Amino acid sequence: MGFGGIQTAAQSARHAGAVIVSAGCLSVWAIAVKLLPCRRILHLSPMKVFGRCGNTSRVHPAAGPSAAPFIWGREKIGSACKNSPQDSASSSRLRDQPVAERPRERLIECGAEALSPAELIAILVRTGTRGTNALDIGRQLVQKYGSLGAMAQASVEDLQSVRGIGRDKAVTLVAAFALARTLAQELQREQPLLDNPEAIVRLLRDQNRMKDVETVEIVLLNTRRRLIRIEQVSQGTLDTILVHPRDVFKAAITASAAAIVLVHNHPSGDPTPSEADIKVTREIIQAGRVLKIEVLDHLILGRATSDRPKDYSSLRELGYFEER
Repeated sequence: MGFGGIQTAAQSARHAGAVIVSAGCLSVWAIAVKLLPCRRILHLSPMKVFGRCGNTSRVHPAAGPSAAPFIWGREKIGSACKNSPQDSASSSRLRDQPVAERPRERLIECGAEALSPAELIAILVRTGTRGTNALDIGRQLVQKYGSLGAMAQASVEDLQSVRGIGRDKAVTLVAAFALARTLAQELQREQPLLDNPEAIVRLLRDQNRMKDVETVEIVLLNTRRRLIRIEQVSQGTLDTILVHPRDVFKAAITASAAAIVLVHNHPSGDPTPSEADIKVTREIIQAGRVLKIEVLDHLILGRATSDRPKDYSSLRELGYFEER
């Protein structure tokens, strides 16, 4: 190969690297949306969060100013955005599959939201093993853990139990889920309006689904019912939690909060309040009256079922905030 051929090959490699970087950034973004699908996340764009890494129309700076943008075969993909590839087992390399079935090309053509969790994971793990491609590995992970929420709790060692996932791939996945959680925390600091139970549940629902013990959080609000911050004040066992009004209002006073909402989860999935929940609620309401800090509600998060379409309960709606 002459010097010109080497130069052309190097430029092609740089172009491919740029697309891989862009696809990886968007894949992390899409996993964040699927794992933490609050409406405020959907209002943002990947470019706003990740900057230039989401710009697939640019080549890597190392390619030089004269290099043309590298775009995968758009004309070959067409209407493939409507459906994800079939989940049938495949032992072929992704590069040997039709363009419309390759996760990176589908992401660039259709957008990250059009991809399945297995496809997004395939972009992150990048390569497979002999007889198993990256998409197969993504499907194995989804099958093993059942949900992105469960996968997000897995350690590096746990992920490595899946064939084809070594240390580097496991670290990449753990880092992607950590970015998703960090994104959710940053969005919480953007002071959303929280003037009804459903708005607060949307903000906290997904991160509480991953907890296996009862945890009490307080949502600290200003006079306009906008979020100041969320603080965890207590953590209990599988079905028991202890919280003292002193701990609740210490955080509220420090934050100069005008109002608070008490929130905790029931790992069992049943959001029905217990006698202890009702007792604690009344104690905190009384303390709030003394301190002139309004207790707006106590929300209990669980899981929806066919018999119980609502996945939370509001003690105010149930009448426990009425004066006795």
